[in-house]
Amino acid sequence: MCASAECERGRREQMGYQSLQIGNVKTDGILALGPMAGVTDLPFRCLCKEQGASLIYTEMVSAKGILYNNKNTKIMLETAESERPVALQLFGEDAAIMSEVAKRIEELPFDILDINMGCPVPKVVNNGEGSALMKDPAKAGRIIEAIAKAIKKPVTVKIRKGFGKDDANAPEMARIAEESGAAAIAVHGRTREQYYSGKADWDIIRQVKETVKIPVIGNGDIFTPEDAKRMLEETGCDGLMLARGVQGDPWLFHRVNHYLETGELLPKPAMSELIETILRHAKLQLEFKGEYLGMREMRKHVAWYTTGYPNSAKLRVKVNAVETMAELEALLASYAGECEE
Repeated sequence: MCASAECERGRREQMGYQSLQIGNVKTDGILALGPMAGVTDLPFRCLCKEQGASLIYTEMVSAKGILYNNKNTKIMLETAESERPVALQLFGEDAAIMSEVAKRIEELPFDILDINMGCPVPKVVNNGEGSALMKDPAKAGRIIEAIAKAIKKPVTVKIRKGFGKDDANAPEMARIAEESGAAAIAVHGRTREQYYSGKADWDIIRQVKETVKIPVIGNGDIFTPEDAKRMLEETGCDGLMLARGVQGDPWLFHRVNHYLETGELLPKPAMSELIETILRHAKLQLEFKGEYLGMREMRKHVAWYTTGYPNSAKLRVKVNAVETMAELEALLASYAGECEE
């Protein structure tokens, strides 16, 4: 599915590009695609891989959903060989269930098991999962230790700055994670209370980096190549996690890699490449989820893809009525024609 990922990988290897060593898994670069619910499904992950993402995170998957064979969970466990290395992200709050599920799925074709301890969504937090675990570092440590002992694949953790504005305990959480067997840690520089508002605190990422010896991946407010370079310089982190910045812009991985390697800023894609990628994304969605669901998934992606391009506001209104691939092709052809006038 990820057709040109090999070309991008080979280019970086030839240039001796920096890598991440996470347990026994070595990446070919330092850029990770962050887990985003409803966004980082297999089709989108493959597009990001082709553009230079070196470590791919799945959407977060419920441990209880796997335990009870929830039908909606099964599709979220699917990966492609060409997108590896893949970190499958699990969330839950019961160490026994989490470790049992980890053992059950270890034979699946993923490379790293990541534990979500940063999700801010109320329905997750109210169950004691996600960022709620930031309030109980000892419990978080027990979960990490149980999973690390249950499987042979590397176990990593994704956390936030803290739960509330006065609870910036990411360094403590990172230390406990390392002591409990985590092979790497990703840090989002916002508290749970902030959700995605305000400014990410990159200094907390620096503090985490100074606290642990395992690789630290910085996350939060990386929207441009310049942001990426600045985070590396200001925090000393080992890797960068791109998330909201690549919604509608998988090319950001290539632009960041190119800028870090050469100092040259590349332009955003031309209209022809934009349309071609949207249609390819849509075809991948059809293959993966069928036309009915795939087209509905594409509506938000089209809105993201076309942000900042001419006449995009009218297109975003029209795309919400698209139900078939043929309708999407016709709409995009009309849009491209309007932009050329």
